[in-house]
Amino acid sequence: MFEEERAHLQPLPLTGMQYFSEVQRTVCDDSCVRIDHSSYAARPAVIGSKVLVRIFERRIEIRDLRTQALLRTHARVERPGTVVLPMAERVFNPSRETRFILSQARAIGPQAARLCEMLFAIEGRVGQRKLWGVVNLARRYPHRFIDAACGAAMEQGVHSYRHVKALTERLVADALAALEAVSPAPSAAASMLT
Repeated sequence: MFEEERAHLQPLPLTGMQYFSEVQRTVCDDSCVRIDHSSYAARPAVIGSKVLVRIFERRIEIRDLRTQALLRTHARVERPGTVVLPMAERVFNPSRETRFILSQARAIGPQAARLCEMLFAIEGRVGQRKLWGVVNLARRYPHRFIDAACGAAMEQGVHSYRHVKALTERLVADALAALEAVSPAPSAAASMLT
């Protein structure tokens, strides 16, 4: 029996079975899907459509949800926040979300608006996460400090949300220190009253 089957046997594959997990994702308005805090290009999938993503140890596959046809394959990135999207595929026309973010930046001040418009011009819709970071600083800090930090970031040539946040925090800390230096400490004020 074995001799009869030998003619039909083929060599074993070089690699073993590769395990993966499957998730459904919606293609964001920057034409990417988000996996583990990183963005991967999903074209030719349409913005707003759902795709099937297979997550392997070292790569991801983006597939059509209905037909399971392979659309894209990417090597998995190690650093969260990485964007795997060629410049030629970036979307630069502003969406409603982009217009909303830019209007919030204008409400903060002219430097914040200029920085956000510049980031969008450089990165396209992928940069909207940085824009959200900058405008959301207004929830915790006064507008004038954020606007001054945006101006300083542009002068320094460092156009990142983290840098703007650090500059804003430093400006606020300096302002608080200046206030404390002008007004007497609470214990000194209490001793003057007695």
